[in-house]
Amino acid sequence: MSLRNGSGDCKDSKRDVMLRCAPVRDLRAARTIRRPIVTSSPDYQTIAKMIDHSLLNPTLTDRELEEGCELAIRYDVASICIVPYYLARGAKLLAGATVKATSTVGFPHGVHTTAVKLAEVAQGLKDGAEELDAVINISKARSGDWRYVRDELKALAEAVHAGGAKIKVIFENAYLDDAAKIRLCEISAEVGADWVKTSTGYASGGATLADLELMRTHSPAHVQVKAAGGIHDLDTVLAMRAIGVSRVGTRSTAQILEELRKRLGMEAITHAPAATAHAGY
Repeated sequence: MSLRNGSGDCKDSKRDVMLRCAPVRDLRAARTIRRPIVTSSPDYQTIAKMIDHSLLNPTLTDRELEEGCELAIRYDVASICIVPYYLARGAKLLAGATVKATSTVGFPHGVHTTAVKLAEVAQGLKDGAEELDAVINISKARSGDWRYVRDELKALAEAVHAGGAKIKVIFENAYLDDAAKIRLCEISAEVGADWVKTSTGYASGGATLADLELMRTHSPAHVQVKAAGGIHDLDTVLAMRAIGVSRVGTRSTAQILEELRKRLGMEAITHAPAATAHAGY
């Protein structure tokens, strides 16, 4: 596998996933951005702790949501990203585990008023969220109203951080051109976002390597990158990790991590069939 950017090639060995790229020149800002360098072999915990197990499909039943939380604990992933009404229950199920409780704000369309989004933040924090994934106002971004977008994201980031949690800003890249994606990276950094994120998983397209390259290049090192939408296999996760992605949202957690365990010569984790294979990421 070879991932090319404007500065040259980044290659990995058969097992090691490595990223040793020269600095990338951001011509638009006339400055040099350095990506995080990934050099270690992907052990189980490293990859498992990249995964936000997605429990966001509105058709999931209470039982399926509970099974999803149990699956996340068994595989020891980074977090569950769960529908808001079940967040409090999910947080209780995760008590004592190293899996974080995460939910959403303005999901999936992003066109809620700022006041509604702030109310969702308050409720999410009350219910135990350690991270919140917030959708931008896509309409305002497509309209070029960057003051509105920035003011809203600033208010959301401040509220989330005041509650001791972290925020991921969802762009919904399928509806944006590259210039808008770059502007959103800049705004997200300005307002103190912890992650920039590609997609909700409910648009016409999801995460692409090209978008992830762009987002990593145009975000400072302290802003992490999350991929979501259409991620269902281990090799895709490894390719994204090589770019510098730190989190992926997926409903295919068991499939991805069982393949990883197989490649690493580890015993399979016994689990009941997860009834979470619905539409969405």
